[in-house]
Amino acid sequence: MLNLTLLFLGLSLYVASSFQWNQAQDNAVQQKMLQDKHDVNIVHYQPEQVHLSFGETVLDIVVTWNTRNNTNDSICEYGIDAIDEHIAKSPQGPNKFVDGGAQKATQYIHRVTLAQLQANTTYRYHCGSQLGWSAIYWFRTTFNHSNWSPSLAIYGDMGVVNAASLPALQRETQLGKYDAILHVGDFAYDMCHENGEVGNEFMRQVETIAAYVPYMVCVGNHEEKYNFSHYTNRFSMPGGNDNLFYSFDLGPVHFIGFSTEVYYFTQFGLKPIVMQYDWLERDLIEASKPENRAKRPWIITFGHRPMYCSNNNGDDCAKHETVVRKGLPGLNFFGLEPLFYKYGVDVELWAHEHCYERMWPMYNYTVYNGSLAEPYVNPGAPVHIISGAAGNQEGREPFFKKMPPWSAFHSQDYGYLRLKAHNATHLYFEQVSDDKGGKVIDNFWVIKHTHGPYKDSHKAFHEL
Repeated sequence: MLNLTLLFLGLSLYVASSFQWNQAQDNAVQQKMLQDKHDVNIVHYQPEQVHLSFGETVLDIVVTWNTRNNTNDSICEYGIDAIDEHIAKSPQGPNKFVDGGAQKATQYIHRVTLAQLQANTTYRYHCGSQLGWSAIYWFRTTFNHSNWSPSLAIYGDMGVVNAASLPALQRETQLGKYDAILHVGDFAYDMCHENGEVGNEFMRQVETIAAYVPYMVCVGNHEEKYNFSHYTNRFSMPGGNDNLFYSFDLGPVHFIGFSTEVYYFTQFGLKPIVMQYDWLERDLIEASKPENRAKRPWIITFGHRPMYCSNNNGDDCAKHETVVRKGLPGLNFFGLEPLFYKYGVDVELWAHEHCYERMWPMYNYTVYNGSLAEPYVNPGAPVHIISGAAGNQEGREPFFKKMPPWSAFHSQDYGYLRLKAHNATHLYFEQVSDDKGGKVIDNFWVIKHTHGPYKDSHKAFHEL
């Protein structure tokens, strides 16, 4: 019995000492790994944050991606039957982008244009360099003529946190429901936060949409930090104007994206307001030429901060003299409402308010319905739509208890807008509710048999 007790004690001491020795070894290994982490320069050559956009035509697709370290080369391999049928390479390589935060975090942004693609064709591609490649993605090109019916998803104000619409948009995009996406300002909340890491995470999340379909954007107020540098560097819109204002043609529609923020962040100067206004008028003049309006009769604009809204939150779109609508305070120079009315803009898309709101056709707080029975058939003014409810940590916006007579429908549900441009006379819109599991909570047609400047002789239904 004594021998067994001694044996048991001996084994217990051995196990205890072995455990202590192993624990000491583990601690030594962990300390060594931490030391190695500091001593070794880890490089990040793998592409991430892949996204597409239209180039100077819809058959030129720009592929944009990021790497943490400089790979020197920016290459895209692509093809119809195999990804190595064609190679496109950026002649200048990646652009170095340094965040304005305390750490001055650096990354490299790559852009490669896949030019003169075949219409209505599925391409497979991957991007990177000899130091590392992305996964394989695909996209389908559109037609470059006007006689077809594009479908788009439209939303704004989507963040990394509470991105309510993201799962549905990921699924529907990869099922091929959309020909393009319009993100109408305010990304990530905010792209500059945590030395740019919030922006990186957002771009990784939307890669599951934007790597498959052109992701067309405009700037919002949450992009203002460091003179909008994250926005101007991360995206690749056509036109060469720092992504701030541009246009593109898709089916029977001429789309115009622009910055409302030049009217609010005037510490960066008044020149951006003047330059944009001048460009907008020149673009509208060109789009309104009879031969161009015959091919693409619809003109749709998209900008972040609305001219009108019914939100009880102090924003100036709920006030009478909205700066985007009327122009610079006290001067009324460069207001966009008279400009868009003059050239017969059909629909104006907005975000900023975390809600959905559809207005009656309206100009200068006056409703110009086509008729009492059919308000959106041959309306006498543009149709304003707010869809800024894709979801972020700031939550939902409240509405006035008494809604104004020019507001046709409103909802606080998280969700996004769909547009199908059927032809030269018919547009179809529907708002999808994420709160209600993808149910369509509002839908309507805009029907116009003629397009062009509005006539002041249209009967006004409400003057406020």
